[in-house]
Amino acid sequence: MTVKLAPDLFSPALAKKSSRDGFGKALAELGERDRNVWAVSADVSESSRTHWFAEKFPERFVQVGVAEQNMAGVAAGIASCGKMAFISAFGAFSPGRNFDQIRVSICYNDVNVKIHASHTGLSVGPDGASHQVLEDMAMMRALPNMTVIAPADMEEARKATHAAAALKTPVYIRTSRENAPVFTTPDTPFTVGKANVCREGSDAAIFACGLQVYESLKAAEELKKEGIGAAVIDMHTIKPIDRVCILAYAKKCGVLVSAEDHQVDGGLGSAIAEVLAESSCPAVLRRVGMNGFGETGSCSELYKKYGLDAAGIAKAVRGALKRKK
Repeated sequence: MTVKLAPDLFSPALAKKSSRDGFGKALAELGERDRNVWAVSADVSESSRTHWFAEKFPERFVQVGVAEQNMAGVAAGIASCGKMAFISAFGAFSPGRNFDQIRVSICYNDVNVKIHASHTGLSVGPDGASHQVLEDMAMMRALPNMTVIAPADMEEARKATHAAAALKTPVYIRTSRENAPVFTTPDTPFTVGKANVCREGSDAAIFACGLQVYESLKAAEELKKEGIGAAVIDMHTIKPIDRVCILAYAKKCGVLVSAEDHQVDGGLGSAIAEVLAESSCPAVLRRVGMNGFGETGSCSELYKKYGLDAAGIAKAVRGALKRKK
């Protein structure tokens, strides 16, 4: 069954907001409800949207400065005292710079720390390759005790943050800086580990996360004009992956395409490939993602160049269908 999305899905008037805003709003809401919620920042509180929490609850906000490794250690200490700690920074630096502290202090000890990475993927655009973290999901999903979530839009990021708070284990939440269409609604369900079917189709199934979910919906609309029915699945949780959903569409369509603003190795596409490899359900899989570093440019320019936009995803579906034949 498909989930409820915005009625004006492809309207130019559809509101555009950054998914990091959803995280920031949810964090402030959690702070209102629970005095055990703390936030720690590495000198980017406004950019990562933890400043909304800091303004309301300064006594539960810790600013460590440009010291992401220290940020992770401080948060682990706070969580070890029975609190819930959220750390937030650019993905290039957390988990890019503090992987060891996340691995040992947070995951090895299995403490209640939530890691929010903003400014991820090519969507950072003008900041260039050094800041376009494209390896983070691979790093995080390899860690024991870690849940990995990549919300599709601002509203889903808000729900994901609340869902993360309900867990007592480490969670990684990946958001973007780019303002993008808010196409899910307050009524769209969100359950960690359970994919959302946004559109049905029987010829091919596109599994996407982050900003590529909306691009995949646009791709499916274009493919429809060619007589190709493409399902679109919002695979917001990369770990634990929804194996049941993947295998159901592998059997139904026989052709799968993954789409992510991340290296093709180690992310969503790799997780889907692992499920298929361990099952007795063969299917064609085409992975859309990066095969190297990015470059400076706007988000739309980079998505077009590297095939992460609707046109690139539609092209991958056509190629996958040819492979099946």
